[in-house]
Amino acid sequence: MNSLLVTGSIGIDTVHTPTGSADSVLGGSAIYFAAAASFQGPVRLVAAVGDDFPAELEAPFHRFDIDLAGLEKRAGSKTFRWTGRYLENMNDRETLSVDLNVLGEDGPPVPEAYADTRTVFLANAHPAAQLGLRRSFPDAELVVADTMDLWISIARDELMELLKNVDGLVLNDAEAFQLTEERNVVRAGRKILEMGPAFVVVKKGEHGAVLVHRDGEGALPAFPAADVVDPTGAGDSFGGGMMGRLAATGDRGFGGIMTAMAAGTVVASFTIEAFSLAALESLTREELAERERAYVSMLDVG
Repeated sequence: MNSLLVTGSIGIDTVHTPTGSADSVLGGSAIYFAAAASFQGPVRLVAAVGDDFPAELEAPFHRFDIDLAGLEKRAGSKTFRWTGRYLENMNDRETLSVDLNVLGEDGPPVPEAYADTRTVFLANAHPAAQLGLRRSFPDAELVVADTMDLWISIARDELMELLKNVDGLVLNDAEAFQLTEERNVVRAGRKILEMGPAFVVVKKGEHGAVLVHRDGEGALPAFPAADVVDPTGAGDSFGGGMMGRLAATGDRGFGGIMTAMAAGTVVASFTIEAFSLAALESLTREELAERERAYVSMLDVG
């Protein structure tokens, strides 16, 4: 298996949904990604928290196959915090408060032992920080980045430079439209390919995801989940499952990415069944494989 590394945020979330609320629970793009990817194989984590990070939130880190040598607990800094509310449809959400804290400071150092990493995922962060970390892995064979509307608005030049230095980009449909000024997913994806990446994965929430690749286009539906408790981290879990499968198989062709997207779709369908990482903490590889078989069978319309 190719080594897989993720860099991104670890935070403390307070989440309100139509089903209930969770106060001061573990969150952040990097930990959702790493937990989901670890079902496919080991994951290296590069992230920072403040010295206020609660000891009780560290327990989930050790329940997954995550190498924590790159996790910095920074003295004198505070951990990233986010509070949000999901609307009745569970797709739309509003941010009630956000404190960047350690995320607004210099990024964490990359351990020398990680220098041989071959597969890298740059989870959502300022594109300048993502580019700096990308340059820490000049020999990486596959580098994929995530981004968001904020960076498209305020750091477009840095984002455009990043796109020249990655193999793939993951973003949602609204972000793809914002980046390209297109209103069609395929046209938006094709325009992003002109910016540098070999492929783009456009997430569409409950409507699945679209792959725009230099060898063609494809689409997958979401898994039809009956119990949606908290959508937080679903997109990051999707990315983790996808990249974990790509690192495990080494197949970066069109078909390999589509198969990896299916793996991401399935693990994300578990994430949304509980607040924070609770559903992934209790998930077994057997349960994951059983749902993936059901999902693949559902896709067979021949």
